[in-house]
Formats: sequence, structure tokens, C-alpha cells
Amino acid sequence: MTQSELIILNLEEIRRRSIKLWKGLPENYYSWKPDEKAMTAIEMVRHVLEADYGWNIIINNGSMTNYKTPWENRPFISVANELEFANPYRKAFLESIHQFSDTELNHTEIIHPGNGEKKILGKYLLRIGYHESVHAGQFLSYLRAMKINRPKIWD
Repeated sequence: MTQSELIILNLEEIRRRSIKLWKGLPENYYSWKPDEKAMTAIEMVRHVLEADYGWNIIINNGSMTNYKTPWENRPFISVANELEFANPYRKAFLESIHQFSDTELNHTEIIHPGNGEKKILGKYLLRIGYHESVHAGQFLSYLRAMKINRPKIWD
């Protein structure tokens, strides 16, 4: 198995567990948030899904200068609708990763536009998985605070 295949396997497993969590969110709780400065539950789902679009630009050395998200002005409808809309962007992101050789993953430098830090591509991709995992933990906390049964993500 190549490094890119392992990274994809990890990202797919993280996403599988995120989707389990998101599907456990009742529609009447989409707008719930723990405080005024936090994202709503459905905004967090979108944030994670939308990130794949931006990550794909970054890892392919695209410019984020005039970044415009395909989600701009899209209404929140449902978790299922968010997943369906995000699917082509997720596929494109994973296809990009699949095309990287082990040499590229170990030597290509990526500059994160948010902070200007340089990271090696393979490590950067693993951090992307960590980003989603952190939000999964937050989402579990949201569900707990809502007093909603939390899906078993370890199955």
C-alpha cells in the first residue's frame, strides 16, 4: 500500500465516523449551538465538508487569494443535502491525494495560507484528518449537551 493510499484510508475512516455523528442530529437541532460565538451544528457539518474544496486548492498549489466557496449563499437544508452537494468536491480532493507519489508526499512543501507556515505535504494531509477529528469531538459534545443519544462511532 502506498503512502497516499494509507492517507486516503485514514481520511475515509474519519469521514465515515463523522457521517455517523452527523446523521444522528435531529433536524430540529440544526441551529443549536452552545454559545453565541460558536457554530451551529449544521454550520459545523458544512465547515468540515466545505474544507475539502479549500484543501484541494492548497495541495495543488492553487491560489487562495480570490477564494470563493461553492457553498456561498447556499441555504442549509439537511445533513443529507450537505453530503450530496459536497460529494464531488470530496472525490476531487481524494483523487488529488491518490496522484501524489511517496516522494512528493515526503518532500513537497505546502504553505498554509492562513498562517504562512510550511509543511511537508504528507504531514499536511494528516493534519487535515486531525482537523476533521477535532470537529467530530466537538460534535459529540454538542450532542451530549443537547441530551441526544450519541451514535456509536467505534463500530
